[in-house]
Amino acid sequence: MRMIFVNLPVKSVAASRAFFGALGFTFNAQFSDETTASMVVEENIVVMLLEHAKFQGFITGEIADPAKGKEVLVCLSAASRAEVEATKAKALAAGAKPWMPPQDHGFMYGDSFLDLDGHVWEIVWMDPAAVMPS
Repeated sequence: MRMIFVNLPVKSVAASRAFFGALGFTFNAQFSDETTASMVVEENIVVMLLEHAKFQGFITGEIADPAKGKEVLVCLSAASRAEVEATKAKALAAGAKPWMPPQDHGFMYGDSFLDLDGHVWEIVWMDPAAVMPS
């Protein structure tokens, strides 16, 4: 099985932990410390929230400023339209900002927000009956 590790720079691991914890995410203590939070999305999907100085150690060049441009869109699936709306409501209550308006395509519904550092998070529900087998 492959795993996906998304690495995101954050200004404050403590603030990001509180924010994403309010959305219901858990953290793997084995891979977390004062400068890193290992946020578990699913068994094989982890978001590494790294304070800027720690993140800088993994890259060359500058850290992108999400206020000036978007370096990534993180999109998570939801089990229902209601879960999409509930997740965005939790995010806004925890300090997120709205990003794009909701998109309703009938068979697919999504909404989005900016986290505390300006990274875009999209939450999308797709009707399983609309997904064609390959």
